[in-house]
Amino acid sequence: MKMLRAPIAHRLMLKSKIHRATLTGKALDYEGSIALDRRLMDAADLLPGEQVHVLNVNTGARLVTYVIESPAAAGTVMLNGPAARQGEVGDLLIIIAYGYCPDADARQLRPRIVHVDEWNAPVTRPDAPVPVAQAGTQRGVPSGSNEPGGSAGEARI
Repeated sequence: MKMLRAPIAHRLMLKSKIHRATLTGKALDYEGSIALDRRLMDAADLLPGEQVHVLNVNTGARLVTYVIESPAAAGTVMLNGPAARQGEVGDLLIIIAYGYCPDADARQLRPRIVHVDEWNAPVTRPDAPVPVAQAGTQRGVPSGSNEPGGSAGEARI
C-alpha cells in the first residue's frame, strides 16, 4: 500500500541570527525582554516586539523572549526581567529569530547571519560565504530585500 504524504504548506525556518554578541547589561526589575542595539536589529532584520530565542554560550541556558530597541551605536545587548537571571555581563549570546515560509521558498532561504566585534557592532567576515546569486557583488552588502526572512540572494554579515 502506497503512503500518501500531505504537502507541507509552511516550514519554520531560521530567519536571522546574531552570533556571539556580548551581554552588556541586565535589569531584573524590568518587565522582560532583550534590549538590542538598533544596528543589530537592522542587520538581523528584527522588529521591536519580535520573538527571539537567546542562547547563552557560557552557561548553555536558552530562553524565549521579545526584542526591544536600544539606541544605535550603543552596543547594547541587555537581558531584562526574569531573563536577566539567565546570564552575566560578559557572557556570549546567540540571538535567533525564526519565521514561517512556504516550502518552495524555504528551500531557497538564506538567513541573515550577523557577526559582531567586541563592542557588538556588526562586522563583515572575510570568510563568510557569498551565495551564488551574489557572485560578483561586494561581500557583506545586503541585497536590498526587506522581506521577512530575507531572500535567496541575501548576503551574510
